[in-house]
Amino acid sequence: MVNSPGLEVAIFGGSFDPPHAGHQQIVKACLSQLDIDRLIILPTYLNPFKSSSLANADIRLQWCQALFDTLPNVIVSDYEIQQGRSVKTAESIKYFQKFYRVKYFVIGADNLSTLTQWHGFTWINKQITWVIVSRPGYAIDNVDALQNWRLLTLNVPVSSSQIRQGQDVSSVDTKIAPSVKEILKGNNI
Repeated sequence: MVNSPGLEVAIFGGSFDPPHAGHQQIVKACLSQLDIDRLIILPTYLNPFKSSSLANADIRLQWCQALFDTLPNVIVSDYEIQQGRSVKTAESIKYFQKFYRVKYFVIGADNLSTLTQWHGFTWINKQITWVIVSRPGYAIDNVDALQNWRLLTLNVPVSSSQIRQGQDVSSVDTKIAPSVKEILKGNNI
């Protein structure tokens, strides 16, 4: 990674299990509405609040690369996956601060209820501005503890868990839909 301490970035982390149209809309909104030089897509090895994922980390990284690597000013990072363990957000922010000015951290509104429980929340809260992405069915509340935040209003009625539960890939990009279908069937790819 090139050391570019003057470049301002937003980090959009998640399981991306699988990435879907909602994630793609979030990426587009971040690029058009945030004053950043780069957007870092950061798939987790394992979400600290989950015990497993449907697709393994390498597959989820490949899916993200297929969807986002060719977009200008987007970096798909394998940092957390290369650690081979669940990585706390504070650790990732500290890592990327070596190379960039980490300005924003992007989360879905569904994270607001547990955000203050995140490891290192007080430190993170002083470092970045939270970008909260609206989600149908989730109120924008519990924001009093946030030092700086802004809202990205999107109306994308899809989630990765809905795709996994319903095994419906209609909101998954055609670039990765065949692979996602195989994983949903329980097949290794």
